[in-house]
Amino acid sequence: MAPTPDPNDPPAAKAEQTTTGNYFVANYPPFSTWQREDAGLAVARLAAPPAEGTPFGLYVHIPFCRKRCDFCYFRVYTDKDSRSVHRYLDAVIEEVRMHAENAAIAGRKPEFLYFGGGTPSYLSVDQLTKLFDGIQQHISWDAAKEITFECEPGTLQEKKIRALKDLGITRLSLGVENFDPAILERNNRAHRAKEIDKAYTIARDVGFEQINIDLIAGMIGETDANWQNCIERTIEMAPDSVTIYQMEIPFNTTVAGRMKESGEDTAPVADWPTKRRWVDEAFTALEQNGFTVGSAYTAKRGDAQFRYRDGLWHGADLLGVGVASFSHVGGVHFQNAHDFDPYIECVESGQLPIHRAMQVNDDQKLIREFILQLKLGTVDTRYFTEKFGVDPLQRFAEPLAKHQADGYLSVDGTRVTIARHGLLQVDRLLHDFFPEEHRAVRYA
Repeated sequence: MAPTPDPNDPPAAKAEQTTTGNYFVANYPPFSTWQREDAGLAVARLAAPPAEGTPFGLYVHIPFCRKRCDFCYFRVYTDKDSRSVHRYLDAVIEEVRMHAENAAIAGRKPEFLYFGGGTPSYLSVDQLTKLFDGIQQHISWDAAKEITFECEPGTLQEKKIRALKDLGITRLSLGVENFDPAILERNNRAHRAKEIDKAYTIARDVGFEQINIDLIAGMIGETDANWQNCIERTIEMAPDSVTIYQMEIPFNTTVAGRMKESGEDTAPVADWPTKRRWVDEAFTALEQNGFTVGSAYTAKRGDAQFRYRDGLWHGADLLGVGVASFSHVGGVHFQNAHDFDPYIECVESGQLPIHRAMQVNDDQKLIREFILQLKLGTVDTRYFTEKFGVDPLQRFAEPLAKHQADGYLSVDGTRVTIARHGLLQVDRLLHDFFPEEHRAVRYA
């Protein structure tokens, strides 16, 4: 549980409390620096051919949910009827069609796809079939090495699970988050504990190539004893991979809204040292049971892969379709219209629904890839020297020296390795690699 903050605590102690704001670093430059007046840059870049040899991926946003979790900060909707859902799917397919006519996308086959939400598994089998068939009329994914699909366990019946396998999903990601029914209810999760085992058992019987389980360390109501139970349950289930996030409270969450109304500065969740300890305990237990920790958030067994993550973190082009989706193509970041009706109306009018954008320079591309790959725990700086013509050991000499002196990382020749206690708080460390003008701005 979150400790009661003492107003006399020193600033360093207060910084360890969970407050509102984005902690997780998903991209660079910060999203808040992308501008509406630059949307035309994305349109112009999409009209030009892609850089030769650049991998390509597709993200499809499904914004529908049965309930909005108290900690959710994504663009989701819980009030849409069947007609609205079908209209949205039509808009996504039409957006794909328009993109497929642009030189930057035409003829390219994605190496990886990701259906995220919201809750993609909210859709019925008929709706999923309509969406998948519609997209593939314009962008073929027959060469894809990974197709990931996010699921909420309570939406998975055997018919739907088998349909997902037949539709070509290779990596099923179950949003378990926690196994305790009281904690799930307290955080306004739609599913319940008993639905987790049922969905997982069927999915395993169906034979997906990879089943991933998502957990969140530090949900409201979390305790040491319950977290240990979550670890034990996960190990018993033996998924192919596990993703563990530390609870954060972005500004647009329900929890943040309640905090603002009450005037509270500290969220009702565990502090950062506690959450880091919980993730470390999970990673240690997973390692003792045949898993390998592969990033600040993931552990896997055998040859399980995270191709979507690795593609994004190594500079692949990503086309995101759907309301509020993010893309980066040919050195331009852009985001779609971030409200339901404006997104659909824009597409139905025959226009790409691009809301804001940012052209990144070569140094920003270097920063982006370097900080994201640091999340893997180790990087070989020769990769960046060969790709960007810049030695990261010189470009980032100051932050590397700072974090090395603090014991968070080590440098051996061309290899930078993040220590476990550094990896568990890597998102906090990454801002030191930002230029000064981006360190003080709101991230999202």
